[in-house]
Amino acid sequence: MGRVQNKVAIVTGEASNPGLGRATALTLAREGAKVVATDIDLGGAEDCARVIRDAGGSAVAVAHDVTREADWEAVIALVSERFGRLDVLVNNAGIAVLKPIEQITLADWHRQIEVNLTSVFLGCRYGLGAMRASGGGSIINISSVAGLVGLANCAAYGASKGGVRLLSKTVAIEGGPQGVRCNSVHPGVIWTNMQAQAAGTRDPSRVPVGPSRVPLGRIGAPEDIANCVLYLASDESNYVTGAEYTVDAGMTAQ
Repeated sequence: MGRVQNKVAIVTGEASNPGLGRATALTLAREGAKVVATDIDLGGAEDCARVIRDAGGSAVAVAHDVTREADWEAVIALVSERFGRLDVLVNNAGIAVLKPIEQITLADWHRQIEVNLTSVFLGCRYGLGAMRASGGGSIINISSVAGLVGLANCAAYGASKGGVRLLSKTVAIEGGPQGVRCNSVHPGVIWTNMQAQAAGTRDPSRVPVGPSRVPLGRIGAPEDIANCVLYLASDESNYVTGAEYTVDAGMTAQ
């Protein structure tokens, strides 16, 4: 307990259940963070915040379209006014447009890049300033194994997540002198609503995770990603920046 005690953390996209954002928000709150749960689905964000408060934690929910600059300005202003600082930003919100490249429309492409990459740019841009004023902080950007290696039907998705990977390294270089760290996390096959939609099933046992694809031979849980984020949010990682963390059961080791 207390690994991020009294740190103020924004987590985007935690309405989905099961989802990486929700698991991350709950984990950070359990370890003492004051969580600002943001999502375009305010009802889902409020449910996440309520669960945190019912467990004795601190959380507030905010409606937030991560593709809108004005929304980022409003979220950062709210955090500054209510808490006076920002220590952790988890850019988690995202969607998956999974189609062969010849079936991806230009509108599909723009939407994928806007939600998965432009939103992270905006988060980093505004988060960096808030953390500089706080004396430093940790930005954690959720990418994907699709941002590291090529995968079929992931042209737009992989491009967006690969962009997140390199954007994170640039932010690490620019934020370092101000004490702001930035790292990316690359999940493999994790059981979330997005994974269920991609797999076309609500039964995780039907998702192929044999050793030829996933060396550990099993599907991951959202908490597996949340625990990695917790480390990067905590002072335990205070000399870690510009790194990429694969949490993929060995997928990209092959």
